Amino acid sequence: MIHVSDIKDLERLTIHKVGNASNEDPLVLSQQPLELKDETIGNLLLSYFIQPFTNNAEYFRFTHDADLQLNEVFKYCSLIFEDHESFQEQSVNIAKHLYKVSTHPKIKGGELYIVHFSKCQVDGEEVEAIGIFKSENRDTYLKVYLHDENYELNYDDGININKLDKGCLVFNIGQEEGYKVSIVDSNSKNEAVYWKDAFLQVERKADSYHQTETMVTLCQQFIQNKLPEEFEMNRVDQIDLLKKSATYFKEKEQFQVDEFAEEVLGHPDAVDAFRNYREHFRDEYRLDVPDEFDISNPAVKKQQKFFKSILKLDKNFHVYIHGNREMIERGYDEERNMNYYKLFFQDEK
Repeated sequence: MIHVSDIKDLERLTIHKVGNASNEDPLVLSQQPLELKDETIGNLLLSYFIQPFTNNAEYFRFTHDADLQLNEVFKYCSLIFEDHESFQEQSVNIAKHLYKVSTHPKIKGGELYIVHFSKCQVDGEEVEAIGIFKSENRDTYLKVYLHDENYELNYDDGININKLDKGCLVFNIGQEEGYKVSIVDSNSKNEAVYWKDAFLQVERKADSYHQTETMVTLCQQFIQNKLPEEFEMNRVDQIDLLKKSATYFKEKEQFQVDEFAEEVLGHPDAVDAFRNYREHFRDEYRLDVPDEFDISNPAVKKQQKFFKSILKLDKNFHVYIHGNREMIERGYDEERNMNYYKLFFQDEK
């Protein structure tokens, strides 16, 4: 959970305008931080900046192929943490770096807000943080006002404070490992990858969230793709194993690979196939898949889409399987030359 409770914790704020370099849009740099004199505006900005992160449990860290110190955003944030008086200078460097990588023709220009928070709560720990936020999209707002005892309408363009286009919070935790970083990006299209990959240059932290997400993906791919190749298995059996997997992740606090294999898969041949596939998964995706780790509930909730219990039969039927696997039976009708399922039940509602 990420939270900033008081506008006073918003220590410094500056705004720059970053256009698209390839379209020859301008880069407009502020000369000094903004003075927030209106508390209402300050609170609106605080909500605009922080609200999108409040339930974000996925964290990243800065990285670089050669040397972490060569990651520009990491370097400039480190300098701000070390010397708060360098905030404006480093905010300019951050804006120039964003402008330099904003070369895709579909990247939109917009206002870049850089904020220094003196206090920010992240997962119960109170730390200093730097926020980098970008607004790219404008909305049209109606203005209703009284003129000569009659109401009139007009409109104006502005920023929708309920939707942050792009954001990044850098927490002053674990500098040697690339800090703890949270990211928001409302545009997941390919042209928007520049925010995470080209500008921030981050990778997911190897924490419980990442480990849970990776293992859920591994289990889903093994059950749906690998098991049918090695064993005779129909779609109902696959759904049953996916349900058992979902139950395991929801009910357990810690993942243990041997326990999962025995409780969910059961059959020795399937257990061996799972262990072999896990090694293959590690090598192919270059991901660490530890034997034991704490299960992240937010990651399980996000990955629930992988535990689908829907049996699709041609274009005629969708059968949702929620309960006992023994209550559904598969067969083949030679007279009709078609497959069929029998469903056994006691009550019809």
